[in-house]
Amino acid sequence: MKNVLCGRCVKCGKEYEATANLTNCECGGILDIIYDYDYIKTVLTKEKLAERDDRSMWRYRELLPIEDTTCNTPLRVGWSPLYEADRLAEELGLGKLYVKDDGQNPTASLKDRASAMAVAKAKEAGAKVIACSSTGNAASSLAGNAAAAGLKTYIFVPSRAPKGKVAQLMTFGATVVSVQGSYEDTFELSKAAIDKWGWYNRNAAINPYLSEGKKTVGLEIAEQLGWKMPDYIAISVGDGCTIAGLWKGLKDLYAIGFIDKLPRLISAQAEGCCPLNRAIATGEEWYPMEENTLADSIAVGVPRNATKALDAIRESKGIVVNVSDAEIMAAQKLLGRTCGVFGEPAGVTGTAGIKKLCEQGILGKNDTVVSVVTGNGLKDVANAIAACGEPISIPSDMELLLKAFAEKGIEVEN
Repeated sequence: MKNVLCGRCVKCGKEYEATANLTNCECGGILDIIYDYDYIKTVLTKEKLAERDDRSMWRYRELLPIEDTTCNTPLRVGWSPLYEADRLAEELGLGKLYVKDDGQNPTASLKDRASAMAVAKAKEAGAKVIACSSTGNAASSLAGNAAAAGLKTYIFVPSRAPKGKVAQLMTFGATVVSVQGSYEDTFELSKAAIDKWGWYNRNAAINPYLSEGKKTVGLEIAEQLGWKMPDYIAISVGDGCTIAGLWKGLKDLYAIGFIDKLPRLISAQAEGCCPLNRAIATGEEWYPMEENTLADSIAVGVPRNATKALDAIRESKGIVVNVSDAEIMAAQKLLGRTCGVFGEPAGVTGTAGIKKLCEQGILGKNDTVVSVVTGNGLKDVANAIAACGEPISIPSDMELLLKAFAEKGIEVEN
C-alpha cells in the first residue's frame, strides 16, 4: 500500500508493517494506521473526487488502508444522506443543524463501514471465516457484509441483544452464540474462540482497520458540506471506535489540505453507562461501569477503544454529555417528528445530547452542528413503541373514532 506507512501503537509508539492480519501491539495497545500524506496529496484532489460516480465509502480509496487490487465489497456501504434539519434547529434554538442518517446503510447502521473494511482485509489475508463479538449492530453488519462476500461468520452477542438484530444475524446465515452475561463476557468468549480457531478478527479492540472504515462517515460529512466544517459533530459513544474513527477521518482531511479547520466533537453517552465521558469530566482514568441503559449498542461498560476515543475528545476540545434513557426516547420522537428520521436508541443519543446542551445554553444560535444517527429504529421496535405509545385501536365506527380523538385531545385539521 503506497499510501500507508505503518501501524503505530497508541500507547508505546512501536511501529508495525501494515499487513492484512495486523492486530494489537505486543504491549497490548491498539494500533493506529499512519498514512503518507505527501504521497496522497499527489494522487487525490477535490476535483478528482468530485468526478467519481462511486457513491460509497470506497470513493475515498486513497485515504483507506487497502491494496490497489482489492475490489469494493459487494454491498453499497456509505454515502448516506446528510439532511438539513431546519425545523429541528429552530425548535432547539440552533443556528444550523444537519442530520447524517447512517441508518440507511445496508444492514441499517454505521457499523457497516467497519465491517466492509474488515471483509476487504479478510479477503486480502486469504481468510474464509471472520468473527466478532457485538452488542448487536457490529454483529449484523458483519454477517450481512460477509455473506455478500462469501465469507462464513461466527458471531457472539450478549443475551440482551434485541431480537431484530438477532433476526438479521440468523437471516444472513451466521453461526450465532448468545452469551449469558455482559458484553465483557461476550468479548472474552469471542476472543478465546478466535484465538483457538484462527478466524479473522473483526473485534474493534483488536483490529486497527475498523476505525479506518468508520472514519469514512467524517469524510462524507466534509464532502457533503462542500468542505466547510461545522462547529460541532455529535455522535453516540460506546466502545469508542466510532468517535475515534470520525476524528481520524477529519484529521486526515486536514492533513492533506481538504479542510481548513477541525470541528469539536460532542461525545454523547447514556447516563447508565458512561465510563469515557466520566473520565473526561473528572480528569481521572476511566474505569468500568455497569451497562444500565436501553441503548444496547452503546451499553459498553468496558470500552475497548478507550485510548483512541479519549484522545479524540481531548484533541478536538470536545464536549461530553450524558443523557438519561428518558431523554434518549424523547429524542427518538423528536427526530422522527421534525426530520422523518427513525433512529434506534443508541442511534439518536447524539441528538439527545445536542438537545440537552441547547437546554443548558452550551449550544445556541451561533452554532452549526451535525448529528450522526448511527442506527435505524427498526433495529429495536420494542423501545420505539415504548417511546411513542400504542396506536389508537377501535372497530370501524366513526362515533368511536370521534370519541377516541376527544379522549386523546386530538384536534383534527382539514
